[in-house]
Amino acid sequence: MPGFARLTATFATLAAGGALAADPPPAPAFAASNLSPAGVRSMAANCAACHGTNGRAAPGSTLSGLAGKPRDELLLALTQFKQGQRPATLMHQLAKGYTDEELAALADHFARQGRDR
Repeated sequence: MPGFARLTATFATLAAGGALAADPPPAPAFAASNLSPAGVRSMAANCAACHGTNGRAAPGSTLSGLAGKPRDELLLALTQFKQGQRPATLMHQLAKGYTDEELAALADHFARQGRDR
């Protein structure tokens, strides 16, 4: 029965929110930072469904391509989406999932796409 008592105490702690008060565990050592080159490429891949591979929109697309646009223009748009200051269908929701540093890294990435072919 001692195991059952310990299990009951654990469930009681969880139910009382005890586990929520603890700091979240650190990211696994094998997880690359989103700000690493590989991390930025992975984040940018999320944009391909609407804005095309590497930010190059498909011919005839109603959505603009991102490749080669000025970094400051891209960052301003992303920031405005995140803050709800720019009308959007999905971008305002998507942009909120990124930190300001990640948005800046994405803006850098797509601005370079026009030069780094």
